[in-house]
Amino acid sequence: MSSESEIVAVDLFCGVGGLTYGLTKAGIDVRLGVDLDPACRFPMEQNNAAKFLEADVSKLSASDILAAFGDARVTLIAGCAPCQPFSSYSQPARREKQHADWELLTYFSSLVLSVRPTFITMENVPPLMKQEIFKQFVAALKEADYHVDFDVVDGRDIGLPQRRQRLVLVASALGPIKLPRVSKPKVTVRDAIGGLPPIAAGNADPTDPLHVSASLSPTNLKRIRHSKPGGTWRDWPKDLVAPCHTRDTGTTYPSVYGRMEWDEPAPTMTTQCYGFGNGRFGHPEQDRAISLREAAMLQSFPRDYAFVPPDQPIKFATLGRLIGNAVPVLLGEYIGSVLTEHLMSHRH
Repeated sequence: MSSESEIVAVDLFCGVGGLTYGLTKAGIDVRLGVDLDPACRFPMEQNNAAKFLEADVSKLSASDILAAFGDARVTLIAGCAPCQPFSSYSQPARREKQHADWELLTYFSSLVLSVRPTFITMENVPPLMKQEIFKQFVAALKEADYHVDFDVVDGRDIGLPQRRQRLVLVASALGPIKLPRVSKPKVTVRDAIGGLPPIAAGNADPTDPLHVSASLSPTNLKRIRHSKPGGTWRDWPKDLVAPCHTRDTGTTYPSVYGRMEWDEPAPTMTTQCYGFGNGRFGHPEQDRAISLREAAMLQSFPRDYAFVPPDQPIKFATLGRLIGNAVPVLLGEYIGSVLTEHLMSHRH
């Protein structure tokens, strides 16, 4: 068996499979994905060889993971606990209400220390790095004789057509491990989605139901027609400016109702990325917000990645959440390459 297929992995909080797909591209055998959301089953299993287990990670046992590993000698537990409590997009009151989600990192830590895989990786939002719960996690790994490295990875540096920064941690039982700095050429919105056929707001491409754009109200249609790529709502005629933006408190929010720029990376994809008024998610040229397919491709999913069965309706809120929360495929591939190369260097 070659070193490229020696690592057997379990993906906790797997979502729609972005991390799994990327790890697989790097040569890692992901055998199981675990998530509490049943909507993740179809994309995870349809696009990946891994089995899907609908389960609460906090109720998962070490035996569940060991069963997936089988007799593998080199193992990996990967995970991305929900990031909303730590996200800079989350309001303080909301962060307090979601405090229970912070404990998911504790459950993740408990599982990996019970199983003791060869490798561990997790990714999350950068603010998590300052939290005591993350410091305790790192300390626990080091106390268990893991070598640990973590850093903030800018998606643009690894070829992601998106301004997305993520905290990435890798840990190895084999020896010192390091996240390498990379600087790939900039990939733009045009590079990622420029080849898709045009559609109108509220319409879908007849050959791809996911290439569908949310409807726009008559007022928002006027607004987007006055919007410039990279501009703000300040470019509009005064009669189109929303009342909330005319108040003092509203003038500090220029990054809503904006168009993307063809020759720059996209803004960070969020769970609301299909809405023109939710950020700079207007198409660079067409009078509409980006489609769900475009959002997925800006997350580096391949154009044919299947998110829902052919006979099921497209629900913007559900798919926007799944796509916005997904680990970009390119980030998964970057992490996978770090681990496979590390294994190669420690074959003795």
